[in-house]
Amino acid sequence: MEATSGERIIDCHVHVFDPTRFPYAADTYYAPAGQELGTPARLAGVLDWHGVERALLVGPNSGYGEDNRLLLDTLAAGAGRYRGMAVVRGDIARSELAELREGGVLGVTLNAALLGVGHYADAGPFLAHLEALDMIADVQVVDDQLVELAPLLRRSGVRVHVDHCGRPDPTTGVDAPGFRELLCWGRDGRAVVKLSGCVKVSREPYPHADLDPFIAALVAEFGPDRCVWASDWPFLRMPERVDYGPLLALLARQVPDAADRRRILWDTPCRELGFPL
Repeated sequence: MEATSGERIIDCHVHVFDPTRFPYAADTYYAPAGQELGTPARLAGVLDWHGVERALLVGPNSGYGEDNRLLLDTLAAGAGRYRGMAVVRGDIARSELAELREGGVLGVTLNAALLGVGHYADAGPFLAHLEALDMIADVQVVDDQLVELAPLLRRSGVRVHVDHCGRPDPTTGVDAPGFRELLCWGRDGRAVVKLSGCVKVSREPYPHADLDPFIAALVAEFGPDRCVWASDWPFLRMPERVDYGPLLALLARQVPDAADRRRILWDTPCRELGFPL
């Protein structure tokens, strides 16, 4: 194992793709290929090389959609190294969610950035199932979508994780309605935010300095006990080359305090994802 630093690390957003063993859905809107492929073996190798001990596997809409067989297979083979977030249909029964929970799935994705907020207009019963099972709504929004989605999430009482810093538009600043709403969730202590996905929204090349005010505001309002870090490996449809090591270096630049980074990289994800400290 070649560690990038002496820090203990949990990566809270990675995907696996293995179309040889688990073919993609015939109607998938995007089929990852080439350098985007991330088999479980390749994922383990990348994590080992960078000294990342554990990871959260997030079911992708690309390739698999609601087919969670590869996710569950990787969780089982990981012998406790991984936890999972699944993509499921909106009318899934509570008993089916409970079965996923037994297989290491801690929650499900709500990808409004891809599917639109309207896709979740009738998600009240679904969110009630998640809340009853102490499962997580792993939310991905873009721009100001969280403003519209927030009332539904608040009424449900479900645990909320927000992907990729809320995917703000850096040209609109930290006072944009969607980002202000996200900061409110931080002040309320109702959510966890992933410090990740900078390349998805930044208008500048690495180290994405235009996002510095957004990262600083998130860490200030959520605190290190409600922030986690993620790589988003294996980097689908990226506008520029992305490598794993520089992403860890980027966090060190954005959060220079070592004690805060320890909480973000290890203590908080251990608590949120049920890993032993």
